[in-house]
Order: sequence, then structure tokens, then C-alpha cells
Amino acid sequence: MKSCGETVSVARGRKSGDDALLESLGYKQEFKREFTPLELFGVVFSILGVVPSIASVLVYALPNGGPVSMIWGWAVCTVFLFMMALAMAELGSAAPTSGGLYYWTFKFSSPRWRYLLCWIVGYANTIGNIGAVASVAWGCAVQIMAAASIGSNMTFAPTTGQTYGCFCAVAFVMAIVCSSATKVIARLQTPYTILNVLVILGIVIALPAATPSEFVNDAEFAFGNFTNLTAWPPGFAFVLSFLAPLWTIGAFDCCVHISEEASNANVAVPWAIILANMIAAVLGWGVMIAIVFCMGTDVESIVSSPIGQPLAAIFFNSFGQRGTLAIWAIIVTLQFLMGTSLLTVASRQSFAFARDGALPFSRILYRINPYTLTPVNSVWFTTFAALALGLLAFAGSAAIGAVFTLCVTANYLAFSIPITARFAFHNDFKPGPFTLGRWGLPVAAVAVSWMCFCMVIFQFPTNPNPAVAEMNYTVVVLGGVMALCLTYYYFPRYGGVHWFKGPVSNIELDINGKQEETISRSSGESEDPQEKVQ
Repeated sequence: MKSCGETVSVARGRKSGDDALLESLGYKQEFKREFTPLELFGVVFSILGVVPSIASVLVYALPNGGPVSMIWGWAVCTVFLFMMALAMAELGSAAPTSGGLYYWTFKFSSPRWRYLLCWIVGYANTIGNIGAVASVAWGCAVQIMAAASIGSNMTFAPTTGQTYGCFCAVAFVMAIVCSSATKVIARLQTPYTILNVLVILGIVIALPAATPSEFVNDAEFAFGNFTNLTAWPPGFAFVLSFLAPLWTIGAFDCCVHISEEASNANVAVPWAIILANMIAAVLGWGVMIAIVFCMGTDVESIVSSPIGQPLAAIFFNSFGQRGTLAIWAIIVTLQFLMGTSLLTVASRQSFAFARDGALPFSRILYRINPYTLTPVNSVWFTTFAALALGLLAFAGSAAIGAVFTLCVTANYLAFSIPITARFAFHNDFKPGPFTLGRWGLPVAAVAVSWMCFCMVIFQFPTNPNPAVAEMNYTVVVLGGVMALCLTYYYFPRYGGVHWFKGPVSNIELDINGKQEETISRSSGESEDPQEKVQ
């Protein structure tokens, strides 16, 4: 296996445009470019999931406004999500590298702040991706437990330990799949995308057709009923419901992290970000409308159903036991595949961060398996970190809910800094094929303002004056991780402030001008000569 401590020199012949662009950013080509533009779109769309994602987070929308929050909350968020997609797409087109966010932060920030900001963004993105993997795997485990409950005629009620055990099994199988070759993972995306669209269309068509008349709602209820089951004022409850669409449509950086495995990356990456997120937003809104018209008027009974999953309870009322189990099996499969795509992306991000020596044990994490040519060690690092986050389940349902808000909040922190740095500091930003031109600044301003607003909102608990078990642990987990990362950065003598140089080139030129590739530098090896990416 190739590690940070080894040095390999390879004479280069003719390079593809993608390889040449990557080398201009300071990195050699280490992955096989197996992802076509369609498959890159499939990765983003598969991570968004739509139906399985809605199944995982519907519990956050229903008690915070019911139908109004489900339909109009989704619509409001879509406008701002589009601004975020545009801002991220422009950066992804300019510099498509697996490092993504922290690379952009370093490149666009001032020399005084670039090292610290790059460090913060890298760790925020890492914990955000780990939280995303944990939340998807937990959602899949809860969905499996809901299927068991439906199959037992509601006689089975899973314990926290049983659900956590299922969560571990799901995460392990996901890791095994993600340890396979890039070509295998890439080829899974097209059938998954097709299956995802078919499920969406099936629900939009079949749900209204199968729902008994007593559960069919009229337009007045669907578009105008506001049911607040929390102790928050209606306006604030409506805002808290935003977690559902923002968690569902939040994978703006995912295809950036696998851009080194994609062909025509500087064109494919921005369009994959924009098209996948906007198509998911429209289709998701259609699914939400179909659900609202077919769920009946008793919102509280859906939330408190013994099935443990609001969407499963709605399906049970419409399709009956067998029909629900049939469609639920497909949703569980989609949720699992969503997790494999997300784990693939998260492992590439941690691999890229380790490539620059920033993570503990970077020498181990920055390795490519010689058989699969994938970062297997990074896959398992992300998996075990997600399993550790899953232990929050034993502190209560509110605590495990923090993994959902954590992935949104941490990634929004990581998203907002490079977008801000692009305009706040003097830099030589060179746009790629996709550019917003003069609209770049206003779009970025709206996107960053929205993310800052959401980062504050998602620190609040589900109800005011919560007990310990009902607290929102997002601020504890994210704050704790960021405190540790800053301690690691400023630690006397051994901290990153003494040796971290940001994204470090692994390409050098010999005295004859011939290009050589060098894999070098693990964390702390600051004495090795390196070419800083400016």
C-alpha cells in the first residue's frame, strides 16, 4: 500500500485534460476516473434519496406545523438551497479536487488566516460527513425496525440496544461495499437513480389511488392546516421544520469529493450539483404534497404511532400490511444504497484531508489499497467514527436526533467559509467553465446568510426548557469536536500551527523540467520540502 511516507517517481506521458487540471491544482492523479457525468449525477441524486430521506426526517416536520410545514416549508427552503447549489457549483467548476472545501478555503483566504480557516473547514467537513453517514445508517436501522413492527402486527417494539445493533450491522455492510473498486461503486449509481425515480413516481401515483376515503384530505387542509405539537410559538416551530428539506437536500459538496474519479470534472461537477439538487427539490415537493393529501387529519396519532416511523404509519393506513411491507422493503434498500454513496464521498474527503497531514494517523489514512485502488482505511475510519456517534442513542431519542442536525450544521459551517473567502479576501480566483459572473456575489451573500441563520436555529431543542434527555446535543458534539481540533492545532510544539501547511502539492519538477510525482509528508514532517499550493 502507498502511504504518506513513501516516495514514488513516475515519468508522465500525455495527460488527459482532467489529469492536467488536477496537476495544476497541485495533485497527481491517484484514482481511476470511472465516473461518467451521468454516474456523477447519480451519486448526488442517490445521496439525496428523496423518499428514503423524507422517511428519515418526516418526524421533524410533522409536529412542527404539519401540512403547512411539509409543503410550504419545503418550498421556502428550495429557494435558498438553489442559491447554495449555484455558489458551490461555481467553486466546484473552478477547482474540482477531492479536498474541495478546505482546498478552496486555503486558496481564497489571506495568508494570515488561510492555515487556521483551512484547518477549521477540514475538520467541520469531516465531522459533518461522519454525522451524515451516522444519520443515514441510523435512519436505515429505524426503518428496518419499523418493518419488523409492521410484520409482527405491532407486537414487536425494538429496544435501543436492538436498534443500535441493527445500526452497526448496516454500517458494516455499507463499509464492505464501499471498500470495493471504484468501478463497482460507479456502476451502481445508474440503476439506483432509476429505482429512486420509479419509487417517487410510484408513490405519487399509487398513494392517492390506494388511500381509503377517510384518510384523504381536501386542499384546504393540505395547504392551510398548521398543527403545532411543540411548545414553541407557531413561527418558530415552522422554522424548526426546515430540518426535513435541509437534511434531504444537503449534499452540495458530495460530487466534489469524488471529482478526482470523474471524467470532464470541471463541467460534470457543477451541473451534477445543480441538476441533482433541483430535481430532488421538485420531486420531493411532489412527494410531500401526495403524502399530505393522503395522511388523514390526525397528525398526533401519526407521530405517536407504535410503528415508530411516521411515513410507515401513513403507508400502513393506505396500503395495508402487505402493501406497506413491499414498498417499505424498497425504501430500506434505497436508504442503504444512499448510505453507501455517502460513505464513499465521506471516505474520499477524509483521504484528501489526510493527504495533507491534517488528521491524526494521516500516515495510515492516506493509503490506497493496491487491489481495489480505493482508500479502504479511510472508509473504515469514517465507519467507526459514525458508530461512535451512534452511541448517542443511549442518551435518548433527542440525543440521537443530534446526528441529523450535526451533519447539516457542521457542513454549513464548512460550506460558508470558502464561499465567503472567495469574496472577502483578495485572491486570483479563476472561474471554470461554469461561472455566475456578476451574479456571483449576490448569490453567495444570500447563500451564506441563509446558512448562518440555519446554523443558529438548529442549536435549539425540540421544546423550550428541555430536560437533560431532551436537549439538542448538536452544540455539544460539534462544539466539542471543534474545541479538540483547535486544541490540536495550537498544542505547544506538536500542534498543527507548527507544521500544517494547508493543501500540499505531491508533484515536483526535476532539474530537467520533467514532471515527477512524490507522495510525501505525513503529519508533523514539516522538514520535508514541499510545494505549497498558492
